[in-house]
Amino acid sequence: MSSPTLQTTMEGLYARDAPSLECAVQLGIAGDRVISVSFPETAPADADSDHPLLDRVFAYLDGAEDHFDDVPVGLTVPSEQRAVLEAARNVPYGETVDVARLARLTGLDDEDEDDLDTVRTALRENPVPLFVPDHRVAGPGATPTAVAERLRSIET
Repeated sequence: MSSPTLQTTMEGLYARDAPSLECAVQLGIAGDRVISVSFPETAPADADSDHPLLDRVFAYLDGAEDHFDDVPVGLTVPSEQRAVLEAARNVPYGETVDVARLARLTGLDDEDEDDLDTVRTALRENPVPLFVPDHRVAGPGATPTAVAERLRSIET
């Protein structure tokens, strides 16, 4: 599926209720990048529900295969966490890796507890879950557990 153009005129907060997730999907967009993704209980009243990227997310939730690897994201995280999140973006649709495997994909030592903690911290603090698919990692992530389970089931 082609990438929507995220124009500066489309900056802001976008959200829709997602009955299949039993919550809403909320996107924060600044400039040409997604800077936040969250899953509030319901869509905030002040959020716009009309955005091509939300259309794409909801097609995915309905079963359309989409890796979202072409969606520009703005990661404002420390360098070591950025490397982890960039590696997580490369975990293929429908696959799940463990924290140790993601550490190796990042170039970290999968037997060093500090390196594994770096991976876990990056996943928990992921500002853009879904576009950095922490649900594809068996471990702690920013995606709520019930949502992550639903996303994994969509991808199987």
